[in-house]
Amino acid sequence: MNEIKKAYFIAKKDMGAYYLKPPLISWGLMLPVAFALAFYLRNPAGIKDVTPGLIGMTLLFSSTSMAAIVITFEKRIGALERLLLAPLHTRTILFGKALGSALFGLLITFLIAVAIVAAVGLSIKNVIAFISVIILSALAFSCLGILISVGVKEVFEAMTLSNFFRFPMIFLCGVFLPISSMPFPLPIVSYLLPLTYTVDGLRHCLSTGGTVAPFWTDLLILSAFVFLIFSLSLLMFKKRIRQEF
Repeated sequence: MNEIKKAYFIAKKDMGAYYLKPPLISWGLMLPVAFALAFYLRNPAGIKDVTPGLIGMTLLFSSTSMAAIVITFEKRIGALERLLLAPLHTRTILFGKALGSALFGLLITFLIAVAIVAAVGLSIKNVIAFISVIILSALAFSCLGILISVGVKEVFEAMTLSNFFRFPMIFLCGVFLPISSMPFPLPIVSYLLPLTYTVDGLRHCLSTGGTVAPFWTDLLILSAFVFLIFSLSLLMFKKRIRQEF
C-alpha cells in the first residue's frame, strides 16, 4: 500500500507538471472530435458503428501522448536522476509514470465518450463493464508509452516510435473497418495488438455488434497486456539505469 501511495504522488506530480496543460488537453480532445466529424459528414448513418473505435482511439492517443516521452524528457533535465536518488523502487517510479498517463487518458476518454455516446444516441449496456475496459486499456496503453520512453535516448525518437505503433493500430484493430473484412494475414496481426480488445470490449458495452471475442476474453487479454508490457518496461528501465547512471 505504501508503494501505491508513493506511485500516486509521482503521478500527481506528473499530472500537474505535464498533463493538465491547455495544449495537451486540447490535443486530446480535438483529435477524436475531428475524426468523429469527418466520419459523420461522410456517412451519418454509420457513425454508431465506429463509435467504439473512436473511443478506443481517444484512449490510445491520450494515454500515450506524454508517456512516450516523459522518462526521456526527465533524463535530459535531471528530474529522473532525483527520483532515482529517492528511497523508491524502480517499479514504483515506473508505475507512477504509467499511472499519471493512464489517469490523463481516462479523463479525456470519459469526456469524449459521454459526448459521443449521447450525440449519436447510443447507451452503455453495462457501466461497470465499460469502466473495466477503459481502465485496463488506459493502463495497457500508458505502459506501452512508458516502454517506448525507456527504450530510446532522445525525445524526437520517442515521438517517432510512438506514431510508428499508434497509427498502424488505428487501421488494424477494428477502429474503422471490421477485422473480418481485412485480407490475410492482417487479422493475425490485429489479434496481437491491445487496441483490438479495447474496441471489441467497447462494442460489447455499446451493443454495436461486430465483436470478435467474448467480453471476458477481452478483459483477460487486456490484463495480460498490462502485465507483460509493464514487466518488459521494468526490465528495460533497469538496464537503462545501469548503463546511464
